[in-house]
Amino acid sequence: MDLDKTVELVTNLDRAAIEARLKQVAADAKARSLDDIPTLLGDFVGMSQDELRKRVALCLQALSESPEHKALFTQLELIELNLPNLG
Repeated sequence: MDLDKTVELVTNLDRAAIEARLKQVAADAKARSLDDIPTLLGDFVGMSQDELRKRVALCLQALSESPEHKALFTQLELIELNLPNLG
């Protein structure tokens, strides 16, 4: 993930797009030895909106004190904004 990239605010992601972004976040976190993020996300495919909201919030909390992981944090914020689309 490019750390200097500007994130486009997209609020119309469907389940497939949200899950694709979560998969990318998990892979990027693992590549940065942030194994707690994929663990917190768990097996998110098909997960309920409420459960995803809880897990994304836990990931955001885990990354909130780490400015060096701002790109991951921003992607999770974007995912969080799109979770209402699952309801």
